[in-house]
Amino acid sequence: MAAKSQPNVPKAKSGDSVTNDRTASQGQWGRAWEVDWFSLGSIIFLLLCRTFIVYYFIMACDQYSCALTGPVVDIATGRARLSDIWAKTPPITRKAAQLYTLWVTFQVLLYTSLPDFCHKFLPGYVGGIQEGAVTPAGVVNKYQINGLQAWLLTHLLWFANAHLLSWFSPTIIFDNWIPLLWCANILGYAVSTFAMVKGYFFPTSARDCKFTGNFFYNYMMGVEFNPRIGKWFDFKLFFNGRPGIVAWTLINLSFAAKQRELHGHVTNAMVLVNVLQAIYVIDFFWNETWYLKTIDICHDHFGWYLGWGDCVWLPYLYTLQCFYSQKRTLRQGVSEAELRFDPRPPGPRAHTPVLSLGKAPLDPFPLVPQGLYLVYHPVQLSTPHAVGVLLLGLVGYYIFRVANHQKDLFRRTDGRCLIWGKKPKVIECSYTSADGQRHHSKLLVSGFWGVARHFNYVGDLMGSLAYCLACGGGHLLPYFYIIYMAILLTHRCLRDEHRCASKYGRDWERYTAAVPYRLLPGIF
Repeated sequence: MAAKSQPNVPKAKSGDSVTNDRTASQGQWGRAWEVDWFSLGSIIFLLLCRTFIVYYFIMACDQYSCALTGPVVDIATGRARLSDIWAKTPPITRKAAQLYTLWVTFQVLLYTSLPDFCHKFLPGYVGGIQEGAVTPAGVVNKYQINGLQAWLLTHLLWFANAHLLSWFSPTIIFDNWIPLLWCANILGYAVSTFAMVKGYFFPTSARDCKFTGNFFYNYMMGVEFNPRIGKWFDFKLFFNGRPGIVAWTLINLSFAAKQRELHGHVTNAMVLVNVLQAIYVIDFFWNETWYLKTIDICHDHFGWYLGWGDCVWLPYLYTLQCFYSQKRTLRQGVSEAELRFDPRPPGPRAHTPVLSLGKAPLDPFPLVPQGLYLVYHPVQLSTPHAVGVLLLGLVGYYIFRVANHQKDLFRRTDGRCLIWGKKPKVIECSYTSADGQRHHSKLLVSGFWGVARHFNYVGDLMGSLAYCLACGGGHLLPYFYIIYMAILLTHRCLRDEHRCASKYGRDWERYTAAVPYRLLPGIF
């Protein structure tokens, strides 16, 4: 949508008036003011279980070759106790703590101390100092956009080390994967707690803080809208992009390096997952300025949901596909015939293969995504299968990118552009921010945005499905990612539309009448 404000009509209300009229002027724009019992129950469940879910997936892959039913069956039948499983879990180590501290410090320095120079020589790239969207309180923040530069420098050092410097092994991430998990959890909880304390006692913008009166909801969903330290260190922009997304491609490369170390080659499935996910990551940083106008920045407050999620959930569950196929062959010197089936009963065992994707029986219950999966179970796809997966991923990326480009172009030109060769159709709308200013905006109903209100998510889901299909069809485990993304994006559709309905009122009703489907035309 394209938007502009009228700063003088009407004048800003007094603080009391703004507070009393929040529901009328602002509605649920940004984040809820009140919490129902269902939302509170969901929040408490996620706070209690989400960390355990990540640990369970990683532990199951490490000790049970990613068979998620293995630990449950062993405990239920008495073949293992919780203490046995925990005893086999690698603890945090000094090496992992040093590595993680160095990693985060390096990304902080790249973010805060090195102004962007890529926009000076890369045609079409928009970096440097950029403005974000108007916040619910009417604030327009400025951001230092240099994510692409940080990604390039980080990977340049990675490849220089792998081929020239040899300061550390390319498999270093895989080799310290579980100890690094504890480090990531410490950072995730620490930054989330700090952000909440900061929101209560020294917020960057008090007008953009929201307090529900419920501690758990405030901690989970955040109090402060744009917490910052100093002028440029923005918590949301940094943790959404760094260290998690910069690390995403490095994690996949480390898993690929481990596969090469164990097998002497990298399978085409591993290559596909690396390439398709790298396209997504590079696209994110190339369009980091566009990201400033997305729901993460424009609506979500910074709490545990983003802080812990960016530090732990993203790097550990988005890369599980590559990790899984490697663990299957960690016993070096074992023949391929021996790797087809382990006749021993299932139970906790580190680095021991259970099933291959050959003619052996297949475990029907594992559920973890692709990167981790491909470390445990190397998959070599047939040429037609590999080409099909590649095409699905590329078509999905095309839809995702073109849809987002259409909206970005429409916003930047205030609708004075062509969408699919025609002047775009728009719906004029308006909204009022908490400072009393009235803003005028336009909603796009042409191009992919005339097909469905969130058709860009269709491309996202196609790409996610391609990552999973690259792992073959022998296991459910790598398909966790598409299941999770389908739930996430469907919920995001509903969440975004609830806020837009409160923000735009009757103008939003006109928009939904013009574009009746949310995601899939004729279905949803």
